[in-house]
Amino acid sequence: MEDLDQFDVIVIGAGVMGSSTAYQAAKTGKRTLLIEQFDFLHYRGSSHGESRTIRATYPESYYCRMAMESEKLWMDAESEIGYKVYFKSQQLDLGPANNSSLMALISNCEEHSINHQILDRHQTEKHFSGRIELPDDWIAVVTDLGGVLKPTKSVAMFQTLAIKHGAVLKDRTEIVEIVSDEDRGGVLVSSRSGEVYSGKKCVVTAGAWVSKLVQKVSNGGIILPIQPLETTVFHWKIKKGHELDYTIGAGFPSFASYGEPYIYGTPALEFPDLIKVAVHGGRECEPDKRTWGVDAEETMIGHLKEWIKGRFGDRVNWEDGPVMIQSCLYSMTPDEDYIIDFLGGGFDEDVVVAGGFSGHGFKMAPLVGKILVDLAVGGKVAAEKYEAEIKHLKLGRFEGNPKGNKKGFEDQVRLK
Repeated sequence: MEDLDQFDVIVIGAGVMGSSTAYQAAKTGKRTLLIEQFDFLHYRGSSHGESRTIRATYPESYYCRMAMESEKLWMDAESEIGYKVYFKSQQLDLGPANNSSLMALISNCEEHSINHQILDRHQTEKHFSGRIELPDDWIAVVTDLGGVLKPTKSVAMFQTLAIKHGAVLKDRTEIVEIVSDEDRGGVLVSSRSGEVYSGKKCVVTAGAWVSKLVQKVSNGGIILPIQPLETTVFHWKIKKGHELDYTIGAGFPSFASYGEPYIYGTPALEFPDLIKVAVHGGRECEPDKRTWGVDAEETMIGHLKEWIKGRFGDRVNWEDGPVMIQSCLYSMTPDEDYIIDFLGGGFDEDVVVAGGFSGHGFKMAPLVGKILVDLAVGGKVAAEKYEAEIKHLKLGRFEGNPKGNKKGFEDQVRLK
């Protein structure tokens, strides 16, 4: 092992979280290696496609803080790369006036001084020029921090910036073993093809494969409570004469509709005359054995048709169903909160793990990357700096408590 180059930080998994982490590590002068088991920018995980929402409106207070800080970091990265991946709009949250998640969201807007408007049915129609309709007993919350992130373009941005700062990137390399390096300290990371990499620190951000990888490298000693879900994203045709009404350029917002089911979407941006409207949920799966189909989606499509008919009326074609369908993966924890922590299990502070982003992590990637680098390099001293952000995200919350963090509002994700 004497001739083995040693990296300061090895990052396993090159989705948005791993790519952001590699960028942040290399930016601070750390010799960084980013490893991906598939091709870079692949479509098999959770970090591909053309749109993700960004918002600071959460029922959980800790995510509000994280989203506001992450937005600043998105704009910093854009400034460095020289092109846009974040397209701003307002954020619209809507639902029954007595919905507990929506009430918590409003409370958090007040707590964090997030500029917001609470609108009734008539005020909402006026604010959005009749483009969205609410039932009489619903309300809307409008905030300024919203918009669309371009996922594949964002991952490419972080990888490009990582290379700019000296990182080494290697794809089509499946990691099968992580062991402590007894001679030099740190860890040795081995691939299925026999390559061995030495790192002072290691960060594991393997998405839907993270639990499987951690269980393997810990010899079954650590099981992360993360369940992969296959989710389906739907795009719907905007009817003739209304094509511009629902575009980001015309001021239509990113949106989330609370209740059963939780529905979210983005204004028309990536595909001409199509608006994304989907259900926040999915069906349990093995990440390597997905259906890639919509056989089980008829009930979900029925819910979406009713919602689109009620909110957009005859301006969006709900009658014929979605015109574009895309598959994606969620990595769900029981409480829908992230996992960001030291792996432990004999690795002490040498391995940091991040996963279980539960379908709402993409917007947080710049901040998550920064936190992971600080934890890896600074250890538990650095963890104290981020206590406010990560105290709800530690692995210890599941010890003797398989459900994790207790919430005072409804679950958001719909399981099929």
